[in-house]
Amino acid sequence: MTFYRPALCRPALVALSLLSASIAHAQALTPAETAQVDRVVAASLAKTGVPSASVAIVRGGKLVFAKAYGKQSETMTVASVEAPYQIASVSKQFTAAAMLLLQRDGKLGLDDKVSKYVLDISGGDTITLRQLLTHTSGLQDYWPQDYSFAAMATPTTPQGIVDRWAKKPLDFAPGTQWQYSNTGYVVAGMIVEKVAGMPLLDFLQARVFAPLGIKAMDQDLAIGPGYPQGYQRFALGPVRVERPAAHGWLFAAGELSMSPSDLAKWDIARLDRTLLPAGDWAAQETPAKLADGTNTGYGLGVSVGTREGHRYVEHSGEAVGFLTENIVFPDDKAAVVVAVNSDFSDAFTTIAGALVKLVLPDTADGGEAAKTAQARRMFDMLRTGTLDRALMTENSNYYFTPVALADYQQSLGKLGAPESFEATRKPRLRGGFVNRNYRVIYPDRTLNVITYSEPGDNGRYEQFLVMPAQ
Repeated sequence: MTFYRPALCRPALVALSLLSASIAHAQALTPAETAQVDRVVAASLAKTGVPSASVAIVRGGKLVFAKAYGKQSETMTVASVEAPYQIASVSKQFTAAAMLLLQRDGKLGLDDKVSKYVLDISGGDTITLRQLLTHTSGLQDYWPQDYSFAAMATPTTPQGIVDRWAKKPLDFAPGTQWQYSNTGYVVAGMIVEKVAGMPLLDFLQARVFAPLGIKAMDQDLAIGPGYPQGYQRFALGPVRVERPAAHGWLFAAGELSMSPSDLAKWDIARLDRTLLPAGDWAAQETPAKLADGTNTGYGLGVSVGTREGHRYVEHSGEAVGFLTENIVFPDDKAAVVVAVNSDFSDAFTTIAGALVKLVLPDTADGGEAAKTAQARRMFDMLRTGTLDRALMTENSNYYFTPVALADYQQSLGKLGAPESFEATRKPRLRGGFVNRNYRVIYPDRTLNVITYSEPGDNGRYEQFLVMPAQ
């Protein structure tokens, strides 16, 4: 669902004949570059088992490449570049843009307190609208897991989310820490609707999508015949159709569906400083600072920073069965969008990284260590079928159904003990849990492990997912 979602990625060969493509825009890549993109996408889908990918490339401020590959659903075996993928948390920058527009209209101020618009929010008299958008409010995230938890099988409303999560004690004093919070964006969306006097999507349609020619829709409605279908995988088990979450669970935190080509139109508006005043684009791309002066690296609905000397504006998104990466390089007039219909692999970031190489120098990722021995023991339990459920929370136990446990044991057990098990980066706080990621190395393959656990030495696992890596 976010930039800080797992970096995953591993495949099982899909013949190029299974790849179908549609080019909707003038081709500006060279034949060699086009062939390179095709090879990268084909390899990633093949190695990971991800059914489909749809990509868009902006270079020189223009959409120069758009192509869709693979099986978008059980009935959409010929991929369409126009098909809308659920972009999830990439939607956050649109919610933030709605607030910027309303501020420009003189109807609210980002430094207003939440309590001016919505009552009964914990800390509402101290949290500002800006802190909702920069994830510095202290409101606990309602969806830190990389799977749909039990409550998500039942429809909800923004008020339902607020009642369950936004009335809890704050995780920290507003402005003192950074912690990703979908809850904060639900509150932000409620405020937009109250101030604008219309549904958030209607406001965005009138002020953003229609002017830019973007076809966007509520992801809860982008389900069924004619729409890409989400897929999941338990460890290295078979790729299975994912059951969508019930209506209402993403709202302003990630409710949009659109094609990568349409998302690229928004990226081009960012590059050209159109639609919004240049000052509002700059405000969105300015990272928030904590009370102690720490740079959070996160602006208003976007992550910002510098990569190999190139300034970027980025966000990823994870819906149930979907992953999206959207990264813009404002100074280079370039952008890359990748959407896949799976939530079990890092194919989306692997593909995006390869496409970035077409417009920018190579980038590198670092790694770090944390609680590796404990995670290794949990991994060994899953592969040997000796899982101790006392080490898991209620939600984690809900996730590990008999089918899930059987897939884990059958697919991991035959691999034996790995050559190495190592952490890939420092831990991060999220939704009251600590997120740690690991890489598992075998002679012929690599796996990723994405965990969330309760704080403390004896914290139980809220999530322990094993996925293929590339």
